[in-house]
Amino acid sequence: MTRWLLLGLLAISLGACTDGRYRMRQDRAPVVPIQAHQVADAVPTAEVIRLAGNKSPYTVEGITYRVMSSALGYREVGMASWYGAKFHGELTSNGEVFDMYRATAAHKSLPIPTFVRVTNLDNNRSMIVRVNDRGPFHSDRIIDLSYGAAVKLGFAQAGTARVLLEALAVEGAEDLRASAEGDYRYLQVGAFSSRDTAENRRIALQSHTTHPVFISPARLSDKMIYRVRIGPVADADEFKALERVIMRAGFQDYSRIREGVAL
Repeated sequence: MTRWLLLGLLAISLGACTDGRYRMRQDRAPVVPIQAHQVADAVPTAEVIRLAGNKSPYTVEGITYRVMSSALGYREVGMASWYGAKFHGELTSNGEVFDMYRATAAHKSLPIPTFVRVTNLDNNRSMIVRVNDRGPFHSDRIIDLSYGAAVKLGFAQAGTARVLLEALAVEGAEDLRASAEGDYRYLQVGAFSSRDTAENRRIALQSHTTHPVFISPARLSDKMIYRVRIGPVADADEFKALERVIMRAGFQDYSRIREGVAL
């Protein structure tokens, strides 16, 4: 029996399982595999380094981690792993929706977002990914790549690979970080596959703010995602005040949103 057929049977058996916020206990590849040519490299662009996803220090399972102030000059060799269907459609550390087919990654300490060139040292395949999540929280691994990135780099079946990571400098990024503070309109505090879950979040948030709280639906691949947003917000000072209220209420994962665009 092939590995892919085994994974498909595993997917059926795990389909009704839950593990806290996730729909299944163990991670897996999708039932229908993809090919390397179907995965596009991330395109390095100047993006804002926001509070969401960059809390420092932070603690996971009793271990404290610190986010680097800059990715400039970062270069490291170590083991990579991948994550896939269990997390597909769930929120990343900066409030984006994880898509296992896109060239994204999780790293314990690089600023979010950072664009990284990843080279599989076993076969010399290389690609660019965008770090938008935290992890992997294993001492023997330095990066968790999306399933799609692992396919393109040729280690999806093996599960891990020895890789070289090189952070890419993006022209204009520092200027953008300095000037973009007042350009936002909304605060996104969750994105869910269930509209009922989104509505529960909307109601919970509305009790903490006088700003409008609403659900903004969007299609991701073949399913709907329901994003919970607050706003519009007038200026940077109002944003900071709203973020303090949201954090005190226990909502740690949020994203600032420009008009209709998630950042």
